[in-house]
Amino acid sequence: MADKYANFAQLSRSEVQGVDFGIRARVARSAFAIVAPHGGGIEPGTSEVADAVAAAELSFYAFDGLKPAGNADLHITSTRFDEPICLTLISRSTVVLTVHGEHGEEEGAAVYLGGLDETRGRRVGRALAAKGFDVRRHQDPRLQGRERTNLCNRGASGQGVQLELSRALRRTMFSSLSAKGRKQPTARFRDFVGALRSVLIDVRGPLLRGLRNAR
Repeated sequence: MADKYANFAQLSRSEVQGVDFGIRARVARSAFAIVAPHGGGIEPGTSEVADAVAAAELSFYAFDGLKPAGNADLHITSTRFDEPICLTLISRSTVVLTVHGEHGEEEGAAVYLGGLDETRGRRVGRALAAKGFDVRRHQDPRLQGRERTNLCNRGASGQGVQLELSRALRRTMFSSLSAKGRKQPTARFRDFVGALRSVLIDVRGPLLRGLRNAR
């Protein structure tokens, strides 16, 4: 289904920040940014995952739907997502990892791996698979994060990682996908977050040293 709004300027003329949507951002001294552009009630569970993965070490951004209903109206597709705080944050990051919610239930609890950073993507996939997660490539090209304009590929390196978490998978991570249920993460949530952090935190030091040496 087509987005209601083509860009953030259109959205902000009709929706109220702090009532209909919220923006959260933290900037860390890190080469990585973890971004959930469709958080809160838009693609439930994605901003909770992104926030926990980033913690204090990595930069974090979430655009959260806050409406009691109708949060799908706030979805701006990743190739057109242009909220200014997000664009500033990712422009200062070398690698962007985005967390999305895929709506499938029938295919099971899957995580779909995408983005142009195939080397780091493989590391992420191996870490998740080692924890028993079903890692796949989505059959729909629109959900593979291969466009240069995709948010995950707009960091300084021009290559990032996109994760699409099926709704079935997200259901295993919380007591429910309601706003209240998402405050109660499960052991599966902790396994997922731990697997991602084991990859991103391990490579953060060498990548940062390379950046310093290039200055």
